[in-house]
Amino acid sequence: MAFSWFISVDDHLIEPSRLWRERLPERWRDIGPRIVRDGDAEFWAYEDRQIATIGLNAVAGKKREEFSPEPITYDEMRPGCYDPAARVADMDQGHVLSSMLFPSFPRYCGQVFHEAKDKELALLCVQAWNDFILEEFADAYPGRFIPMMIIPLWDPVAAAAEIERTAGRGAKSIAFSENPTKLGLPSIHTGHWDPVWRACDETGLVVSMHVGSSSNLIRTSEDMPTLAFMAYSAAANQAGTLLDWLFSGNFARYPQLKIALSEGSIGWIPYFLERAEQVVDKQKFWASRFDISMNATHERGEEKGAAGFDLDTDIRQLFADHVFGTFIEDNAGLALLDTIGVDNVMLECDYPHSDSTWPDTIQMANKWLGHLPEDVQHKLTVGNAARVYDFTPADPATIATS
Repeated sequence: MAFSWFISVDDHLIEPSRLWRERLPERWRDIGPRIVRDGDAEFWAYEDRQIATIGLNAVAGKKREEFSPEPITYDEMRPGCYDPAARVADMDQGHVLSSMLFPSFPRYCGQVFHEAKDKELALLCVQAWNDFILEEFADAYPGRFIPMMIIPLWDPVAAAAEIERTAGRGAKSIAFSENPTKLGLPSIHTGHWDPVWRACDETGLVVSMHVGSSSNLIRTSEDMPTLAFMAYSAAANQAGTLLDWLFSGNFARYPQLKIALSEGSIGWIPYFLERAEQVVDKQKFWASRFDISMNATHERGEEKGAAGFDLDTDIRQLFADHVFGTFIEDNAGLALLDTIGVDNVMLECDYPHSDSTWPDTIQMANKWLGHLPEDVQHKLTVGNAARVYDFTPADPATIATS
């Protein structure tokens, strides 16, 4: 095999039941997130909500025939889903050199805490999650985890302070929403998020946006078949995110800002870059004067004023400098790698979710990537992630594998 280790830039943590019980200030522990047993059932209790862990989010070690969306208990999970030491052992088994973890109970960018009524407690919960990742994963196992943080989405100034606090302790990324308007928050085209972008620009933290982090996966209809929906929604959601960001002007205002499209795959990217260029070329003269709302009935839309994006911008260079795609399995994308850019693609294995390639990622990825030059293979498996997240992975020679 041309390579025997890789960095996974998208994995998931099922939070251990002890996390907030141990890490919240004592007076908050009985009302913070906690696991409750009800007969054979098990769920998180938080404020007036009961939130179960979905079985598809913890299938590591199971056969595909055993996958199910029904709620699951800790006793039914592989310990690597929630226990730091067991996770490292599973990483060793799957030759995962380093991993970046998205949350589960808080959802992909901390939406549960954004939805909470008590924002004082919610902020403490955010900070407890971040400290847990920094201390029990990144600090305890140097070079094995790229520390990604969640932020208080409801307060950009407090979010910036949390970015600065955790960056000083080694954080490398924040989880953000692919479309905050679906969470009832302002869009990225407003100045609302400037404190967050400025903090990331100054600290180098990457804005990582996981599919589903808007709590709204696109469907063609309410009765769209489940398998059709799963095949469609990831690329559809992330294509909108990519175009939103490319035309937002944020990269011009914050030239060091970087974003990662997590679990969005990459095969769709060349078409949307090309389409973006075509739109600018054909429509920029009127778009430089005003922006309009258009609808299928051709009724007159509201004039919004001139577009704020510099229409002379090189779309592909903007993408190359600021945007990074991730993939689990995507042979179509790899066939278009020269168009996407070998410096803008990173591998993931999505442990312990149902799309995961763990523990066979290395064997599978060598089949997909084996025809590529070794330096390109290294970029996709280790080099790009280390560079983008400014992270030094562990030395494989120091890791004992079975």
